[in-house]
Amino acid sequence: MVRTNQTSMVTEFLFSGFLQFEDGSLLLFIPLFIIYTFIVIGNLTVFFAVRMDMRLHNPMYHFISIFSFLEIWYTTATIPKMLSNLISEKRTISITGCLLQMYFFHSLGNSEGILLTTMAIDRYVAICNPLRYPTIMTPRLCAQLSAGSCIFGFLVLLPEIAWISTLPFCGPNQIHQIFCDFEPVLHLACTDTSVILIEDVIHAVAIIFSVLIIALSYIRIITVILKIPSVEGRQKAFSTCASHLGVFLMFYGSVSLMYLRFAATFPPVLDTVIALMFAVLAPFFNPIIYSLRNKDMKIAIKKLLCPGAPGWHSG
Repeated sequence: MVRTNQTSMVTEFLFSGFLQFEDGSLLLFIPLFIIYTFIVIGNLTVFFAVRMDMRLHNPMYHFISIFSFLEIWYTTATIPKMLSNLISEKRTISITGCLLQMYFFHSLGNSEGILLTTMAIDRYVAICNPLRYPTIMTPRLCAQLSAGSCIFGFLVLLPEIAWISTLPFCGPNQIHQIFCDFEPVLHLACTDTSVILIEDVIHAVAIIFSVLIIALSYIRIITVILKIPSVEGRQKAFSTCASHLGVFLMFYGSVSLMYLRFAATFPPVLDTVIALMFAVLAPFFNPIIYSLRNKDMKIAIKKLLCPGAPGWHSG
């Protein structure tokens, strides 16, 4: 469907995702602000705890620290604008601002997805091939994998964003979401909307491919763990993978709800709830999962927050 009866070109978009919560905007602003503050402080704490504790200078914690660092910027791409929309009467964003928000949000999300895949492979090598693990996962390879995840995550989206920037937008200008996302924005373009299906297929293939790699890695890991003769050995192996598996399920569970639904449509309130889960709640729980389920991480965080406490300099 091509809209040619509109002649005035759109210069900014209006967010309508929070309209159903308009009467309680301030009530939503306060918890969202608290959650965002916790995400930033929590992930910074995990990042610096890993960096400053020599006992955590290994591939697993290195990837966790990079993931935590990415989470800060991933949420910063959308939540500050959500907060301003909740307390502002003018809930608009320029087309350039919208494209930049989409680019950084999804590039950081892509980088996290690739990093989660890398972390799954790292755990696979550590548990399924422990004797060769130190020679395979060298510090140099870890640095290359981390840098590669970020570089590829940011480069792969450039052609898509560049293409969207060439599309004409001539009205209407209301984005039915709480942040700029591909499908709601493409629905506003004055062009053939069948391109949305192509976008959906590309995103779905990328998501399913990543999920399959991670799922196969963890199936193999669990199979090997179950063969460990000692109960203590099994528990230790499971505990090192449990946090990774929890973050993986949360991240890709919310991603799947958001992007693997094709023609299915949800009520506006449910759409907003899914978007909040995808962009806000998953990053909120990540530092909790990594710190509470991991004894070494808890010790490192205590050392970081209470450097003068007795007993931290032993061992």
